[in-house]
Amino acid sequence: MGQPESGAHREADRPDRSPGLPADLPPGQRIQRGWPVTHYGPVPKFKPDRWEFRVFGATADGDKRCWNHEEFSALPFATVTADLHCVTKFSMLGAEWGGVPARTVLELAPPAPQVTHVMVWAEYGYSANMRLADFASDGTIFATHKDGELLTAEHGFPLRLVVPHLYAWKGPKWVRGVEYMAADRRGFWEERGYHNLGDPWREQRYSYQEEPGDGPEL
Repeated sequence: MGQPESGAHREADRPDRSPGLPADLPPGQRIQRGWPVTHYGPVPKFKPDRWEFRVFGATADGDKRCWNHEEFSALPFATVTADLHCVTKFSMLGAEWGGVPARTVLELAPPAPQVTHVMVWAEYGYSANMRLADFASDGTIFATHKDGELLTAEHGFPLRLVVPHLYAWKGPKWVRGVEYMAADRRGFWEERGYHNLGDPWREQRYSYQEEPGDGPEL
């Protein structure tokens, strides 16, 4: 699978920002006190006896891997202290996320050598695509907790993905599975005008900002 590209950005790589803003705040963002609820559509009802997390697509052995809620909850638990940057321009800094690292899922259900991207699937058919390197980065985590407390339903319980170095829409709430892909394919918001890559340090908010090679044609 190779060494994933780092999701971190050196200060020298970051665009100039206005004087007085924190060094860890991407351009165009503002610090948020508290955690606003933002999502598209209704909050799904969690039914533990019907809940399943799937890894499918171009897996190394050609088979899909499934965990029920009890099995997924028993996977090794880790914490990551990381920021959340919403495309609506608020940033929540220094949250502690607890859950299952994406790298654990990759180890338990390895992708085939030709995999370059993943599609993360959530309730109601919501999806978000990203490069395999982004998914495999150290900070990417399937979160069940924030700051030591279980997520609320409005914030994604029982499971949401957090990809700290990308805009928050790349980390769906109410995640149900991951599809391994040998080519890129746009997810829900990426098909509706959001940037295919979603790097907040480069303010990659909208598809009209894309450069050649940033993603499939709309």
